[in-house]
Amino acid sequence: MVARPASPPLSKPGIYLVRMLVFLILVGFLAFVLFRQITPAFLANPGLNGLILGVLLIAVLLAFGQVIRLFREVSYVNTVATGQTAPKAGPSLLGPLVPAIGARRDGATLSGTRAHLDTTAARLDEGREILRYVSGILILLGLLGTFWGLIDTLSAVGGVISGMRGGGDAAVMFDELKNGLAVPLSGIGLAFSASLFGLASSLIVGFLDLQAGQAHARFHNELEDWLVSGEEQAVTVRAAAASPQQDAALSRELQETLDRLGKAITEGGGGRSATQAMTNLAEGIQGLVQHMRAEQQMIRDWVEAQASREKELKQVLDRLSRDRVES
Repeated sequence: MVARPASPPLSKPGIYLVRMLVFLILVGFLAFVLFRQITPAFLANPGLNGLILGVLLIAVLLAFGQVIRLFREVSYVNTVATGQTAPKAGPSLLGPLVPAIGARRDGATLSGTRAHLDTTAARLDEGREILRYVSGILILLGLLGTFWGLIDTLSAVGGVISGMRGGGDAAVMFDELKNGLAVPLSGIGLAFSASLFGLASSLIVGFLDLQAGQAHARFHNELEDWLVSGEEQAVTVRAAAASPQQDAALSRELQETLDRLGKAITEGGGGRSATQAMTNLAEGIQGLVQHMRAEQQMIRDWVEAQASREKELKQVLDRLSRDRVES
């Protein structure tokens, strides 16, 4: 009988939802404090700025969806691991791992588990690709608004210059130019409002994507630890179950050989019986030595497997760190 875990092996990603909500509340509070300064910038180009905020809202919903979807997967694994009745609706992300999860509950292991874990990691990463794309779109929309405002400003400046009358007093012409450029130059600052909204929205999406990535990484790492620990535990249990039986058999064989050797020496003082008993004793000792070497090799293999697993985990963490830096 395989001992089932007293506590669920996977933790729910609720802490990441709390972080995301707290961050959005802080952003909303900052927007409320700066409402008077933000309103003129928004009204400078309400159409494009409204589009940026709409895309931001969609990105926020997608980020929350990437974390919320993990609750179903975590609930399924914890239900199966604790021996409860699995829900009829199977998981979507962990579809290929359903047989491995069931086998892990029963104390068995299936081949190809690591390949399925890599597939699950790829699915999690694909779900966040849209967030990275939206973050880039927000920056591009901000730049589009900036170029749009600069084009309008330059057109207005050109109209002012072309409308100036020539042949007059230089001071009068300078005053006309200054008065004509007052309106376009005052609006050039508002022309960058789209960049302001685009960059701010991109920062918000970047933080939400970071939290979603951390939730995915912890889910994948805990799942891998649980499944791989089951494989290592099964190997250890099989070795531990086989080792006492082999040790007992070798001990009985050595004891019988020593008894035969002592009897031969007592009765015949040596001779062929003693020689045969010595031969059997040597063979028994050689078998014990071979068995000890086999156990040592098994321990070395287990240590190498642990080192390989830690190396793979480090590579996964390094890859996730590089992806976050690049995004």
